[in-house]
Amino acid sequence: MARRLIPRVCATVFVAGIAGLIISSVAGNNNGVVLSIGGVIVLAAVALLVYGALAPGRIDAFTEAAGEQVEARIARLVAAGADETEVRGLVRDAARLGGG
Repeated sequence: MARRLIPRVCATVFVAGIAGLIISSVAGNNNGVVLSIGGVIVLAAVALLVYGALAPGRIDAFTEAAGEQVEARIARLVAAGADETEVRGLVRDAARLGGG
């Protein structure tokens, strides 16, 4: 749930912040209000950057494409004469070693 909620909240803060900056600059140009709104926008941007850096996983399409590439390489090795059971065991061990 938080995986979808955090970017949406940040986007809402960005849009509302821009509107707030425009309104506050037109309605009296109070520096304190403008700086406060700008600070909130910066905090939302930092939160979005941290979320992007720490969010687990990859996009499913990239994972599927990588899986297809591994399968194609296994097929080429088997076609070249390698034992399929050994090749698949090696791939499984490598994935376990890499944490995948």
